Amino acid sequence: MKLLNVSILTAFVIFVQSCGGAGVNVADEKPVSPVEKHGQLKVDGAKIVDCHGEPVQLRGVSFGWHNMWPRFYNRSSVAEIANDWGADIVRASIGLDLDDETFDKKPEKGYALVDSIVQGAVENGVYVLIDFHSHANNMPLAKEFFANVSKKYGHLPNVLYEIWNEPLEVEWSETKSYAEELLPVIRENDSDAIVIVPTPRWDQNVHEAADDPIASDDNIVYSLHYYAATHTDYLRDQARYAINKGLPLFMAECASMVHTGDGVIDTASWEAWMDLADEHGISWICWSVSDKDETCSMLRPSAASRGEEWTDADLKPWAVLVKYYLKRNR
Repeated sequence: MKLLNVSILTAFVIFVQSCGGAGVNVADEKPVSPVEKHGQLKVDGAKIVDCHGEPVQLRGVSFGWHNMWPRFYNRSSVAEIANDWGADIVRASIGLDLDDETFDKKPEKGYALVDSIVQGAVENGVYVLIDFHSHANNMPLAKEFFANVSKKYGHLPNVLYEIWNEPLEVEWSETKSYAEELLPVIRENDSDAIVIVPTPRWDQNVHEAADDPIASDDNIVYSLHYYAATHTDYLRDQARYAINKGLPLFMAECASMVHTGDGVIDTASWEAWMDLADEHGISWICWSVSDKDETCSMLRPSAASRGEEWTDADLKPWAVLVKYYLKRNR
């Protein structure tokens, strides 16, 4: 079992049983956190299971591009999303190739913001997905990035990695080869973490991966991204095809409007996606913590940078809906 970073947790008095289960915060008797309850996760067949071998369905929230909304990348925001919203995973989206603030231009900024989110996740007992938020195949930078973050955080039980966000119009053979080349870089430092493998066409063509899955690593899941108003029955059918072939899926980015992130919330299609996820125990992460003038940005510009200062008036309708689904069935 991986051990928690003592330097981060010295201010906390936590009793955790041998594999992260049934612990309580002795200092103030806080509820058992997701990481205390489930410990190190792994993939077993088509399911994510915890250290007890029990299936786990993670539900969470993604931060927006780090280069555009760095003000929300802080431990306070993670605390709010974990404790008030009810998320058990957050996603740090480290962007590339967009402006002068992206990781390829200012790597030190990217690493610093990853650290803020990881520390916040550790302190609040939730899982964290470190996302290399690139649409292009940036293999050299991806190797450098994941070598560094896996070395720094590979001892933690709550870290997952998403190695390529939304490849564009590429063949499955390219994304498969990319993953097969990058996985050993992570495994050199972190043999236990779940890795999310990309699929073609903005992480939609999971049916192609189902026909030719990766054989070299069995602790992986395959990324399925969707925006419910655009991606309706046809994409759910592709997902069911992959599920029926035993492919483990992870909805690492999803939302309820059209694929541009704008437009009306399609509650019927969103509910159909949630039903599919719940039926098969598929984890999901909603996009995004940002204050852009669009439907999928969860916050209004009035929102403070520190999440624990957000008020109900700062939350857009999408954030309210996400909070409801995070807490449903708990």
